[in-house]
Amino acid sequence: MTTPPSEEPQPAVPYGTPDAPRIAVRGEAHLEVDPEIARIGVTVASRGKDRRSALDDLTRRNTAALDLIKTYGDAVERLETGSFSITPQLKEHGRGERIHAYHGRVHITAELTDFTALGELTTRLADLDLTRVDGPWWALRPDSPAHRQARQQAVREAVQRAREYAEALGTTLAALVELADIGAENAAPAYPAASGSRMRSAAYAAEDTAAAPLDLEPQRQRVHAQVNARFTMAPPQLS
Repeated sequence: MTTPPSEEPQPAVPYGTPDAPRIAVRGEAHLEVDPEIARIGVTVASRGKDRRSALDDLTRRNTAALDLIKTYGDAVERLETGSFSITPQLKEHGRGERIHAYHGRVHITAELTDFTALGELTTRLADLDLTRVDGPWWALRPDSPAHRQARQQAVREAVQRAREYAEALGTTLAALVELADIGAENAAPAYPAASGSRMRSAAYAAEDTAAAPLDLEPQRQRVHAQVNARFTMAPPQLS
């Protein structure tokens, strides 16, 4: 007695059937929204004739930068210290490995949610000795409602597009067969701020010689969502 071969599952018909025609569409959404956070990078440097003096100066300047940032309280949502280095600088001329000086560096990252304080803090940090400030980099939070709004809008657009195709055939949608997320969001700085979103930061008046705070302009954030959707529809009367 021979055993009948096992039947392999057959793939679904990608184009539906005459009794259940299938429509495949893509839904997209493009939003522009205000940023929610701004990041700045701060690099504190020092230089000394010996390792200990370079390290002591770096410690002092790093503490001054951190203390300044912390004075802004809840405006700073996150404060992190990155890489740290003390590097010897060799003399260019002469025999042997003779050290000319030592260079120290500490990298700090600050994330702010209160943009009214951003220009003032950036200016005050840049006014510190041997301190470099980079940024700001504008962004949305990973759980920003803007991402959900874009995804929902992409789904609604897919349904509307499929319904229009069905109406063109004189029929209606019957059921949703598949909804595929193909890269829902992509938030990235794209365009300068629209009119009315200009930030105003208060001047810092601790010293008469203090530098005027920067008037920074937040960049609008672009959110993109995209889905593929398949529907079945009632058989159209093509005659």
